[in-house]
Amino acid sequence: MSSSLEQMYQQVILDHAKSPHGRGFVDLSEGHLHGESHQINPTCGDEVTMRVEFDTADPKVPTISSVSWEGQGCSISQASLSVLTDLVTGAPVAESEHLGDLFRQLMQSRGKGLDEDLEDELGDATAFTGVAQFPARIKCALLGWAALRDTLATSGVLVGSGTAAADQSSTDTPLPAQSPQENR
Repeated sequence: MSSSLEQMYQQVILDHAKSPHGRGFVDLSEGHLHGESHQINPTCGDEVTMRVEFDTADPKVPTISSVSWEGQGCSISQASLSVLTDLVTGAPVAESEHLGDLFRQLMQSRGKGLDEDLEDELGDATAFTGVAQFPARIKCALLGWAALRDTLATSGVLVGSGTAAADQSSTDTPLPAQSPQENR
């Protein structure tokens, strides 16, 4: 990777760390499907609590209507959460899962990156390519993505390709979130 590209990537990370998008919990809409997850990176102490609200108006294609989070940690974890928020807000759940898979592949690339088309899908998340060279920092970058995956699983939005969402829309009552942090 060229020095100028590395500098640009470092600047993207610093900008997102200084002014993180999605930081600060937003109130969840009554009657909407949502999930919450608390994740900790035990190797460095970074942590995040993430809330995700889903739009299930089309039960076959639920989307992420909002992502909000509170957390503390290094600039890599905070910037990764910010970039994740930008990437998945408004996206269908299936696309968000795909982006999470791509980001995990990027972190496994050992700094070599992915092919150009896949990196285009990741947008600003490609700024973390260099992080993949440092195994101790990979968990920092993946912290938010682990929280997102957990909210998708515990909310029920992934069950049977939208079955949970279909159940919700047919009864007009929200499904309870399964996360223990929900009742705090």
